This record gives sequence, structure tokens and C-alpha cells, in this order.
Amino acid sequence: MPKTLVLDLDETLIHSTSRPLRAHAEAGHMVEVVLGGRCTLYHVYKRPFVDYFLRKVSSWYTLVIFTASMQEYADPVIDWLDAGRGILSRRMFRESCTQLPNGSYTKDLSLIEQDLSRVCLIDNSPVSYNVNPANGIPIEGWISDPSDEALLHLLPVLDSLRFATDVRRILGIRLFN
Repeated sequence: MPKTLVLDLDETLIHSTSRPLRAHAEAGHMVEVVLGGRCTLYHVYKRPFVDYFLRKVSSWYTLVIFTASMQEYADPVIDWLDAGRGILSRRMFRESCTQLPNGSYTKDLSLIEQDLSRVCLIDNSPVSYNVNPANGIPIEGWISDPSDEALLHLLPVLDSLRFATDVRRILGIRLFN
């Protein structure tokens, strides 16, 4: 049975903004979100190599998106990333997070997988995995750099982690930071 790889959404896999980014040659994907009767249009951009990354790691892991975003916004973005492939098996949203007094959100990975030796989380915000710090894999936040290769750099680590008895023992070394 494959291990579980939990992925953050915003600034990890994609970046979204209410104004289009001129730095991007390709047009962003448009997502219309209605919250409290107000409609907002978001331009969503994929981090470089995200499609290749998802295709590769989906053959190694069960993939779960765990975002502090609202479901009304995140669902259409995840649908776009998944593109009908069915590789993103579960989705967890803001209501599954714990909000800290400073307004940031943490993610308890035991909500996804009881056996924490078999789960890791890639997130640009270390606060997100402070409940399960031994399971976190940091990644630099991404907004618009077209030459970003951070997802590619994680592939060798993720390739080896899938064979580990306990991912926390490997991640505890932190040699890849």
C-alpha cells in the first residue's frame, strides 16, 4: 500500500491573484468564487513542472491536497490541477485546519493518516506542519518565478521516502534543506 503525500495548494503548487500577472506568458486559469454573496474572479497559475511532478509522485504515493483555503475556492483549482486524472484522491480545506491566535493555520496529519510513519506534507509554511514537524517537507513559496525548479528538486527525496519504514526518520536528518 503506498504512503500518503499531502500537498499544500497556494504558493506550493499554484499561485492565485485577483489581478493577472504580467510575468506569465500563458494566461492563468480563471476561477470564480462566490462567498457571502460576493463574486471574486481569481487568476490561477501553475508552479513550473507541477504537472510533471503530480504525474510522477502519483505513481509513488496516495496524493491528498490539504489547504487552508476555503473549499469554494480550492475545489475548482484542484479540479483543474487533477484534470480528470483522478490522481488527487482526497481534499481537505480550511475547516479541517486549526487556526492559531495569530491567524495562521496548522494541519494535523493524523486527520488523514493515523500511522504518521507513512505520511509527509509538502508546504511552503512551516507553521502548517508544526503539529507534526517530523512529517513536514519545506518548500520555498512560489509566486511567479518561471525558472523555479523546487518541485523537481524534491523528486529524489520523495522517491527514497516511499521505501522508508518511517518517513520521519529520514526527514529528521534534514540534509535536503
